[in-house]
Amino acid sequence: MDTSTHTLVALFEQLGLPSDAGSIRNFLARHGPLNAMQKLPEAPCWTPTQAEFLREAIADDAEWAVVVDELDALLRHRESAQLIGI
Repeated sequence: MDTSTHTLVALFEQLGLPSDAGSIRNFLARHGPLNAMQKLPEAPCWTPTQAEFLREAIADDAEWAVVVDELDALLRHRESAQLIGI
């Protein structure tokens, strides 16, 4: 059983990405907003391994699903990089 805390910072760590607040903001600004029709795992910013993790988290409604949904929402709004409180 996974007992880790599932936060945006932890998700970035899980994806092997820099997870400090500035790096997350930069990632959101650089890769957002996503096209409304594009599924999160299909965004061009992911490696195949990252995309598979995101697909599995969503499909399995895994413990990561809530924070993956949060990331999805943040990547859909241009101003989200300034609004997140991490």
